Amino acid sequence: MTTLLQSYAQGRWHTAPDEGTPLLSAVDGREVARISSTGVDVPGMIDYARSVGGPALAKPTFHERAAALKALALTLMAGKEEFYELSAATGATRRDSAVDIDGGFGTLLSYSSKARRELPNDTVYLDGAAEQLGKNGTFLGQHIYTSRRGVAVQINAFNFPVWGFLEKLAPAFIAGVPSIVKPASQSAYLTELVFRRIIESGLLPEGSVQLLCGSARGVLDHLGGQDSVAFTGSADTAATLRAHPNVVSAGVHFNAEADSLNASILGTDVTTGSEEFDLFVKQLVTEMTVKAGQKCTAIRRAFVPEHLLDDVVAATRARLNKVVVGAPDAQGVTMGALASIEQRDEVLKSLRALTKSTRIVHGDPETVTVVGGDAATGAFMSPILLRCDDRDATEPHDVEAFGPVSTIIGYRDNTDVIELAARGKGSLVASVVTADTAIAHEIVVGLAPYHGRVLVLNRDDARESTGHGSPLPVLVHGGPGRAGGGEELGGIRGVLHHMQRTAIQGTPNVLTAVGRRWVSGADRTEGGAHPFRKNLAELALGDTIVGGPRTVTRADIDHFAEFTGDTFYAHTDPQAAAANPLFGGIVAHGYLVVSLAAGLFVDPAPGPVLANFGVDNLRFLTPVKADDELTVTLTAKQITPRTSADYGEVRWDARVTNQSGDPVATYDVLTLVAKPNGEDQ
Repeated sequence: MTTLLQSYAQGRWHTAPDEGTPLLSAVDGREVARISSTGVDVPGMIDYARSVGGPALAKPTFHERAAALKALALTLMAGKEEFYELSAATGATRRDSAVDIDGGFGTLLSYSSKARRELPNDTVYLDGAAEQLGKNGTFLGQHIYTSRRGVAVQINAFNFPVWGFLEKLAPAFIAGVPSIVKPASQSAYLTELVFRRIIESGLLPEGSVQLLCGSARGVLDHLGGQDSVAFTGSADTAATLRAHPNVVSAGVHFNAEADSLNASILGTDVTTGSEEFDLFVKQLVTEMTVKAGQKCTAIRRAFVPEHLLDDVVAATRARLNKVVVGAPDAQGVTMGALASIEQRDEVLKSLRALTKSTRIVHGDPETVTVVGGDAATGAFMSPILLRCDDRDATEPHDVEAFGPVSTIIGYRDNTDVIELAARGKGSLVASVVTADTAIAHEIVVGLAPYHGRVLVLNRDDARESTGHGSPLPVLVHGGPGRAGGGEELGGIRGVLHHMQRTAIQGTPNVLTAVGRRWVSGADRTEGGAHPFRKNLAELALGDTIVGGPRTVTRADIDHFAEFTGDTFYAHTDPQAAAANPLFGGIVAHGYLVVSLAAGLFVDPAPGPVLANFGVDNLRFLTPVKADDELTVTLTAKQITPRTSADYGEVRWDARVTNQSGDPVATYDVLTLVAKPNGEDQ
């Protein structure tokens, strides 16, 4: 019996009362599932996300949300074979499925790691340092990010039913914003299966994720200024959604990632048969055949120096001749089917438009040899390589065939290829294959305004390169113009897209309380136990130790120079140092100052402070000369418990002054401090 996909709405699974629309296998046309959103209370889902999911996500810190994502990723990975099995019905080979399934789980892990390393164990994120707004330092400003009190609605494309929703879910979840997932119908059965396992895991707070299988008609009607829509799909649909009154007038945050005419460029330094030549051809064929070319980042235009056109065409054809099209589970198959016969028809329609100004140099759109399948019932087609010799042709720069189709185009020089690539009117990604750094510089700088990502590939980075078509969680994914004008991922940037930046003005004490980071001018607590004798629970923002004064002698400077080998003239040559307009004589090493300061504030006995793991923002402000007296003030600035360890991180504000009170050095000292009794809290 065929499964009718369910939606997960308002904390329960919903089954539509009708029969639904059949979803057919891309491989053999059999019915895999049916889909319908009839009876789903969409306004109720949105309200549930705001009233239940939002508050549930507001309580955990960034680190606690990150821990939940990690646990979820590991749980899903442990059961991924069932996802691979079902993925084959979408036409995906095992390699294709790895990009989608493992890529999705990897994105969850990446965001979990990023959040724990780069965000505080808190629910508020501070953007930059406090700004002094008054002369006396009693009135300051600080930018903060807080979670929006809305819902993140994602509308996804058919080509990545797993990665497509997880790459949107991860940053929204870390940001503390609940999500409603709307998969593309054609491959929604795979999304629904993964989503079902997410709910069964019980790892995510109630209301933080919901699933809408079927039509999402009217969903934007119920969104407002605290809500966002992340859309992946065609530029036409993106334009329609962008014109919705609630996007135009009500402030709904809208992000679009649309298909684009991505380019790969072979540098003029490359010669036939070189490593870069082979890398270019291999990458082109890979991008044509992975997911049967159904990737928003696939290479649609391959730009080649005019004198290498024939050689590149011949080499690409030779590699394409080795491609085996067929059922994903058939022996030797290297390229599967398109998502549906309707999608194949769309590709063939676009191909007919492209051939108005290009010619086919490999492949036959009318026939294809299929291993383990039948082109009559499965959505199979041959990879098609086009060649364009008409410099005035518009079709290669306007028409995208969203399948295994690429066009090779000749160019004259760097200026020419930059102009040709720009005719695509904005793309997600371009790649440049060159071993010449000067060529790389010129082309990258020329391409950057028109692209969201640029890969430079050559023999030196090829072994580690993740490839032209692979968006990475730590890098932005999106592009200007035709590519949608949006941006996803990019590490913590993707989290901040779901948060509101607000400028807070007030006293140092107010900003310290709001941001939970001590601000210069706020109250300090001196006396009592040395701060290094306090465990993580006992420490408080503003706890301070003042050490000194300590006189710096000429013998100190000479010894440090001899002991370290830092005999720079300003520390050792009185005549040369006197001629230096900044110093006017022998000065102490900056690192001598920092070392002496440590001696003034450290409590040497064993205790809660486990290690010093770094120094941030070190600045030397006033030269220190022999007989100057140094005093250091060390203040607990930020306290960050680690959720998975028996210690936390403490950031200390260090300020070194001389006998006149002038700042000599300022910096942050980073330490690891034990929790009470080593407990994991």
